[in-house]
Amino acid sequence: MKNILTQFSRIFVGVLFIISGLIKLNDPLGFSYKLGEYFGEHVFNMPFLIPYTLALALFIVILEVVLGVFLLIGYQAKWTIWILLIMIIKFSFLTFYSAYFDVVKDCGCFGDALHLTPWESFTKDIVLLFFILILTFNRKLIKPLFGNKIQTVLAFASFALAAMFGYHVLNHLPLIDFRPYQVGTNIQKGMEVPTDAPKSVVEMVFIYKVNGVLTEFTEKDLMNIPEGATFVDRKDKVITEGYVPPIHDFTMVKEGSDYKEEFLYVPKVMIFVAYDLPNASPEGMTALKSLTTEAKAKGYTVIAMTASTPEQIAATQKKYKFDFEFYFCDGTTLKTIERANPSIVILNQGTITQKVHYNDISTLKL
Repeated sequence: MKNILTQFSRIFVGVLFIISGLIKLNDPLGFSYKLGEYFGEHVFNMPFLIPYTLALALFIVILEVVLGVFLLIGYQAKWTIWILLIMIIKFSFLTFYSAYFDVVKDCGCFGDALHLTPWESFTKDIVLLFFILILTFNRKLIKPLFGNKIQTVLAFASFALAAMFGYHVLNHLPLIDFRPYQVGTNIQKGMEVPTDAPKSVVEMVFIYKVNGVLTEFTEKDLMNIPEGATFVDRKDKVITEGYVPPIHDFTMVKEGSDYKEEFLYVPKVMIFVAYDLPNASPEGMTALKSLTTEAKAKGYTVIAMTASTPEQIAATQKKYKFDFEFYFCDGTTLKTIERANPSIVILNQGTITQKVHYNDISTLKL
């Protein structure tokens, strides 16, 4: 019975780590953005780690895949299980912290393929911890599946293939796009809210300074505010989250006006997405110039979308001699639309027909 439970735990943990790792390895930039949330001032306030989020993301996801393979084939079982135990304890702490303090809404455990609430993520980690503890106490039952030479070859091959996969998607695009802006998506439909969709329940909270202490009062408590209390602020507290459409933050703003209703009904639109102009790839930005000429000659309306400031936009237009207009959109939204900086998105009356990394401009079909 003990051996059956141990072998089941071995397969369950190994397969789950491989699946979780591969999903995140398909989009390491997306996972790095999630790490940036944890390192931000509203969570752990560790800004010195933010420049290294991509490197950390790649390390973690490759390690997940490799450890899953190691466990399945029984390679270095003792060290593999101990590392798995340390990782799941750390993951459990992060997901519990996120859930208890309500700071990170989605841990990113399965990337954009499967969104879990913070408490669901914590529960998943506790289940994994249970099975990894079984492996820890019965690690002598984990035997290698093959001889030493084959084990070593498989171990190194898993690492090499995972690293090559990560390198490929970083220089191109995720092989599978799980985001709301995948090819074939109609943006207008993605923004629609069904008439019978549940509404958010929001409670107004009033903040007063009472004897020097900031105190919160709900609407029903307003009659009980002590004399001498000073009003400070008012905020909305979400009691129940209503329906949020897959696309809910898409804008094309210029000089205070949103032009998305105009561009989302044009048959042929080429959009250059560059969420951070100062850090955009110079090679990619240079390639956009010649692409603009070709696209306009074939009847495309060419525009760009960015989260950069007007000053940065002006500097970029001057540097690369761009003759198309830039429109503002939130940086998080642009990173969701496309990972590369810059990248190219083709729309046909609001439907995304093509998306390419700047390294793959030659594959565009205009």
